[in-house]
Amino acid sequence: MHFAVHCLDYAEALLLRLEHYEAHKQYLKDGGVRTVISGPLLAPDGETMIGSLFVFEATTLADVVAFNAGDPFARAGVWADVKINAFNLRVDNRS
Repeated sequence: MHFAVHCLDYAEALLLRLEHYEAHKQYLKDGGVRTVISGPLLAPDGETMIGSLFVFEATTLADVVAFNAGDPFARAGVWADVKINAFNLRVDNRS
């Protein structure tokens, strides 16, 4: 099953995000759930990172909640708001 995870950073979290960026990327790579796609959300300037968007593949919502809670960004307090929803992948144009 797929899950969409939408995370918005605290307003002043950019330096904290950058401090934990490499650990976050390694955590996703080593993942306890499969990352289908992921990347930072950007401010209107098209460059400043203000959050994260993921699509994970996992057996249960609880698996994704636990995985997301262990992310270095979550543990460091980068994200102010996190929403996790089941996601029905109908169109995938990446191929």
